[in-house]
Amino acid sequence: MPERPSGAPRDAAGPLAGVRVVDLSKILAGPYVTMSLADLGADVVKVEHPDGGDPTRKWGPPFNGPDATYYLSANRNKRSVVLDLKSPEGQEVVHRLISTADVVVENFRPGSSLQELYSYESLCEQYPELVVLHISAFGDSGPMRWEPGYDMVAQAAAGLMSLTGEPDGPPLKAGFAMADLSAALFGIIGVTSALVERARTGRGQYVTTSLFESQLALHVSWSTGYFATRERPRRLGSGHPNLVPYQAYPASDGEFVIAVGNQEMWRLLCRTIRRDELLEDQRFTTNADRVTHREALNAELEATLRERTVEEWCAQLGEAGVPVTPIRSLDEIYASEQTQVLGMIGTVDHPAVGPLEQIRFPVNFRGKRPELRAAPPLLGEHSRDILAEIGYSDAEIDHLLGGVS
Repeated sequence: MPERPSGAPRDAAGPLAGVRVVDLSKILAGPYVTMSLADLGADVVKVEHPDGGDPTRKWGPPFNGPDATYYLSANRNKRSVVLDLKSPEGQEVVHRLISTADVVVENFRPGSSLQELYSYESLCEQYPELVVLHISAFGDSGPMRWEPGYDMVAQAAAGLMSLTGEPDGPPLKAGFAMADLSAALFGIIGVTSALVERARTGRGQYVTTSLFESQLALHVSWSTGYFATRERPRRLGSGHPNLVPYQAYPASDGEFVIAVGNQEMWRLLCRTIRRDELLEDQRFTTNADRVTHREALNAELEATLRERTVEEWCAQLGEAGVPVTPIRSLDEIYASEQTQVLGMIGTVDHPAVGPLEQIRFPVNFRGKRPELRAAPPLLGEHSRDILAEIGYSDAEIDHLLGGVS
């Protein structure tokens, strides 16, 4: 493992304490990887361009302090240094940083000068223990490899939008940035796996994933269903392709979700809503029958479920053992007892905002959740400290920062 420079943070705890990450990425997928590694204890140095830094700092409103909340969502527990990656001086600083690092994360545009300057081929010759994660839109090979892409482009190109929306409505993107975030999660798995292998072999490696590949990996049952039937799937709204009833249903004052996963739940549902005759209807006897006659069954259920409120149905069906829930909005979720008991919301002090609420890392270690150590950094907030750590004098730091201000 590269030697940690004197003066670098030593107070982090967690499975990745002692690991240094140089974050050359921007927007969401890469920064979410590096934030997660930081949550797990890694020392993450976020390298930002002097012309405004990570573009998401301006992706608002809403803003909270000088930065957009979009930026604040994916950059906590990091330190920011401002460098011009294309200038000779900036390149020298980055290489000095990389020489102290275990991991580099980047999402440079394919074919760009930055991808050439910091290619894995050149980095691995100089730093054979280095793990490099590259995230792209469509992968490192194939006819689409050169195409740029944002989350919605990948959702459209990789099938998610074709599966999302009502059957008679237009295709929709998912409410979350599922293409970016799925690539981030697979990237985290790739980096941590490469670090485990490096502990065994002593050598780093080049890890790649893309928004496109990650979306295909999450097709799961959709893909296996298509491979078996060769039938193009259709949008089902909130419905499930393989289970019925398993979707949102209308009550008298809103909608709620019922999820029937086996025959016993089906019997409980029919008896609780006092529609026992549905159990005798041969169109609905088995799950396969119910999938085949989805529209007819849903019409029967909707006619009954519209007679009472969401609260009444959720109470009755829940007590009977049928999986059921209201469709909660974010304000309700964040205020809920379940969220509070799990400790999923934490607060960290931001130098411009004050107390800043954040959703915490969703994995516990020995019963404890990783700490929120530091707020998302201001642009270049730690430039002086980081440059001093890797051996630059005060005069050299003044020169470097004067050159990028």
